[in-house]
Amino acid sequence: MINNTNTKKLLLKGGRIIDPFSKKTFVGDLLVENGTISKIADSISSKGKDFNVVDCKGLIVTHGFCDIHAHFREPGREDKENLLSGSLAALAGGFTQVCTMPNTDPIIDSPEHIYYIASKSKNLPIDIFPIGAVSKNSEGEHLTEMMLMKKNGAIAFTDDGMSIQNPQFMKLALTYAKMVDLPILNHSEDIYLRNEGVMNASKTSSNLGLKGNTSLAEAIMVYRDLLLASSLDAKFHLLHVTTKEAVDLIKQFKSKNITSEVCPHHLYFSDEDIDAFNTNLKVGPPIRSKADRKKLIEAVKSGVIDCIATDHAPHTLEDKETTFNDAEFGMIGLESCFGVVNKVLVKENGMSLKSLIEKLTVNPRKVMNIDRDLFEVGKKAQITIIDPNQKWTFSNEDIYSKSSNSPFIGHDMVGKVKHVVSKNKFYTL
Repeated sequence: MINNTNTKKLLLKGGRIIDPFSKKTFVGDLLVENGTISKIADSISSKGKDFNVVDCKGLIVTHGFCDIHAHFREPGREDKENLLSGSLAALAGGFTQVCTMPNTDPIIDSPEHIYYIASKSKNLPIDIFPIGAVSKNSEGEHLTEMMLMKKNGAIAFTDDGMSIQNPQFMKLALTYAKMVDLPILNHSEDIYLRNEGVMNASKTSSNLGLKGNTSLAEAIMVYRDLLLASSLDAKFHLLHVTTKEAVDLIKQFKSKNITSEVCPHHLYFSDEDIDAFNTNLKVGPPIRSKADRKKLIEAVKSGVIDCIATDHAPHTLEDKETTFNDAEFGMIGLESCFGVVNKVLVKENGMSLKSLIEKLTVNPRKVMNIDRDLFEVGKKAQITIIDPNQKWTFSNEDIYSKSSNSPFIGHDMVGKVKHVVSKNKFYTL
């Protein structure tokens, strides 16, 4: 259960402070007064003060995490998730800011829809930034009103879930998005090469009798999009990269305007893990091979891939408790995120904790042009406190989402979010 108190006078004492923006790391204290950072020092005395003192010895005190790819389902499918339940799931995962995808019902494809999300989010425990659709009804034919949507709070544009197939339309979208200085995000997958595959095309898919989705479906679309974006010098972000071919292409086209993300489940699982027909492992794009997984880990460590995003995608039991072919694509991922990526990247593959934190804090905010200098005196406090060494097992009790479609249930994690400071509240998990 998430418990909270106000931050009238909150002293975080003796934690290892990691500021990924200024690249400073030190053991010290951090004072929050009325939701605002008032002091950061090696030591802050609480003697004679009515501070709420939190012992952070042995813990990491850092920026609140930022997820730039999540589905909160509101409006239209509040039975799966709504803005409030999604916010609680985010808090449980250490996230103080989330960018929400537009493939709701109706699709977020107008200034009015953007305003609805932005205004309703004001009273929620985290910051929510709405991403608008590129095209009307995400049909890939008519551009949305990008300038007006930006004025109402849109932070980027994507038809995520419906890849933009027409290259001329993608070129047009990139051109207009450049005019409003916002990035285009694309689910890079050629639907014809995907050929209705439900998992990675491999020996495993053949053995299971399941239709395969070839890695070329991603690679060819990635190549197209990178060529177009580079030729226009437009801001372009690759969603949920899964293949070694895509990584090689990103490396080739890498620039300040070309960014990319990877999801925890693509770092943790390979297609061989689907031998039990676990529908919670049915995601789009699919869980790939061991070789792809290894390449993704290397790309995150080297900086080729900029950030980690969850692609949190809630579904009902009915959506998932069916055959693998008929099940919906997607899994939830906010609550389990840090325990997964810390285990895979830091504990098993030697990535520094500081670098991992950058992938969860500074880098996603850079992609979306969100303020990254969070540990400045006078800033509203967005803080996540973690135990990087705590071993725990992910269970249904750790889920705050309305949905429980997670393949991580029963898996051992390393690293746990302990506290979060967001919007003048101190949360204990």
